[in-house]
Amino acid sequence: MWQKIADFVLRFRVLLIIVILAITGVMGYYTTKVRMSYDSTGAIPTTNPKYKVYRDFQNKFGNNGNSIVLGVKTDKLFEPAMFKAYLDLVDQIKKVPSVEGVLSIADAVSLGKDSSGKLTGTPIFNKQQLQNLDSSKTVFQSLPIYNGLLYNKDSNAYLMMVTINKEDLGTKERVRIINDIVSVGDDFQLKQKTDVHYSGLPFIRTQMAEKIKKELNLFLALSLGLTALILLIIFRSFTAMLVSMLIVSIGVIWSFGALAIFGYKISILTGVIPPLVVVIGIPNCIYFLNKYHTEYNLTGDKMTALRNMVGKMGIVTLFTNLTAAIGFGVFSFTDSVVLKEFGLVAGLNIMALFFVSLILIPAVFSFLPAPHTNQTKYTESKVMNGLLNKITTWVFDHKKTIFAGTLVLCAAGLFGIFRLKSVGHMVDDLPSKDVILTDLKFFEHNFKGIMPLDISIDTKKKYGALTSLETWEKVDALTNFLEAQPEIGGGITLIKGVKFVKQGFSGGGAENYALPSATEFSGIRPQLLSTFNKQKHPQSDTAKSGDQLNKMLYSFVDSNAQTIRVSVNVADIGSVEMPKLIDTRIKPLIDSLFEKDKYDVHITGASIIYLEGSNFIINSLKESLLWAFAMILVCIIILFRSGKIVFMALLTNIVPLMITAGVMGWLNIPLKPSTVLVFSVALGITVDVTIRFLVNYKQELPKHNSVADTVRYTIKDTGLSIIFTSIILVVGFGVFAVSEFGGTQALGYLTSLTLFLAMVFNLTLLPALLLVMDRKKTKK
Repeated sequence: MWQKIADFVLRFRVLLIIVILAITGVMGYYTTKVRMSYDSTGAIPTTNPKYKVYRDFQNKFGNNGNSIVLGVKTDKLFEPAMFKAYLDLVDQIKKVPSVEGVLSIADAVSLGKDSSGKLTGTPIFNKQQLQNLDSSKTVFQSLPIYNGLLYNKDSNAYLMMVTINKEDLGTKERVRIINDIVSVGDDFQLKQKTDVHYSGLPFIRTQMAEKIKKELNLFLALSLGLTALILLIIFRSFTAMLVSMLIVSIGVIWSFGALAIFGYKISILTGVIPPLVVVIGIPNCIYFLNKYHTEYNLTGDKMTALRNMVGKMGIVTLFTNLTAAIGFGVFSFTDSVVLKEFGLVAGLNIMALFFVSLILIPAVFSFLPAPHTNQTKYTESKVMNGLLNKITTWVFDHKKTIFAGTLVLCAAGLFGIFRLKSVGHMVDDLPSKDVILTDLKFFEHNFKGIMPLDISIDTKKKYGALTSLETWEKVDALTNFLEAQPEIGGGITLIKGVKFVKQGFSGGGAENYALPSATEFSGIRPQLLSTFNKQKHPQSDTAKSGDQLNKMLYSFVDSNAQTIRVSVNVADIGSVEMPKLIDTRIKPLIDSLFEKDKYDVHITGASIIYLEGSNFIINSLKESLLWAFAMILVCIIILFRSGKIVFMALLTNIVPLMITAGVMGWLNIPLKPSTVLVFSVALGITVDVTIRFLVNYKQELPKHNSVADTVRYTIKDTGLSIIFTSIILVVGFGVFAVSEFGGTQALGYLTSLTLFLAMVFNLTLLPALLLVMDRKKTKK
């Protein structure tokens, strides 16, 4: 069959080349349409209960993840010159297009009664009258609502919150917006010689997306450059190197085009597909070209060598690419959107690259001159043949040592596996000195965090959020408890707003920052309902006046005034500590405060969803690894139809994975999405080497007198291509180790380690097992 395919490719080579180039042109057009992803919720399926709660919260109160924060720490802020510069900074940020509002000390107001007894808000700071700055500072610091929200009185740290248009954040405009804000902040930093820190989910996601974009170009350049250099060293032919680069470049274009066609965006996961295509595509070229050169040395005829190349290597490369595609493609069976996208695009492009290699290599080389002697010298390299002879000697003379060494390494790996821990943070992939992480730590140290943690309290009654003092007291107790936790920072809530209003009505003293008494509450309840109903009708005069009380009510209760929102900030404490915080501290208090027959309480927020998504991806990757293992097992059974061969193939591939997992345990590398990904990816690729060896063994067995002779010939015949492809794969995945992201680094060096081990065990353990099985058969 494969000889017929070879004849078909060579007969219609011109037409096939034109078709591939035409498809590449179309894919090139779609490549220009691919966009970056700034969303982090795609990891969790929409059917997940926690995701449903999060979406319900957003539908009621809107998306509160559209703000970034700026922070400074100085004891000189209230000096006239610096304070004026700080107020100018606030004004400049407000002028940035797409910025909808800024909350800072410049916007702080004090509440009091006017001559008619009506509550009014008065700005505390006046840019035109800075001579009374000390008295204004005293007023500001006497209002408890601002402490922990806009400043930390103990550390002299000050915060401003910048709200950005949600629609613009979903487009490429977000990069311009963030850069404009940072530019203004950096100018203040330069002139005032005071560090300005930036954080918030939009800022973190934008900065990380830009890092991914830069690294994608770096990975592509490194993978293409290094593989080209290695190919040139191996084949000593610019033609072989250029044709191979052409094939993988087509694969890169197709992968970008596929992302755009499917409507997917470039994320931290899909961003590694193009470099992966380069790394995985090159072995196809090496397998085909190595066989082409070997056959040419035997036959001396170019066209016969090309036919034999396809005839003998077609089945090998088909199954090696199929198993690699399975290793990636199984991710599309999960419920995680990001994994589905990664698995589908990677799996399809790996198979597409196989057909491109199968067509272009014989088609292109049929037009080129026959290989020169110096281009095939590597097949007779004294160094490589000497290495293969040593490997053969070890396989035949030191089988017990090989088996003993394998058992020791597996035992060490098994002990390491028991040390593995699963933990993840929202920004744990960044190096400890990265400015994104250091700025986040600044806010955690001074404001106890900036990651959103939201609690919705449904009173199950219309207007129940505004008509029950008992409910307010319960919410106040919950809020005070939350802010007393070392991991949770202050936020603005309905209850804080009510206490602020009470303070204003009662003369402004800090001792009056409290909930109203039962008598006071009875008096203000009708006014609250009237104010809320007017707020629901924007055309009313009250709503148009922009009264602070109206805005507060509308932000922290839903449209029916039935559900109260409590929003605080939490530190990035990770996937292990966050459940402990919620399950052992927050939930017990909620259960004791809010009767389940009267209230429906849910804990949510972007921090909860992110960590839930991280845990979901880890579990999905474990399941996909089992799927990959099962499907690859089926492929091996179909290919060899021998229980012994299947057992040896599986054992040879389990050992490298077990050792890598053990290394992770001993080095305290945690299980997280990026590190679990290694095993499924590596399994799909390491099986390629096993299939390459065993198919050659199966093809050569009828030509030799014994299994021993066949094993000896197979090591020599396949050893070169296995070593060369393994070098390419190790170096290719190794380029990911230069990433700034710890997860991408782990994907690089752990996969490289696994592939190197796979090469070693496929050239030693696998042939040793074949010899042992043959000896047992002979004795029987």
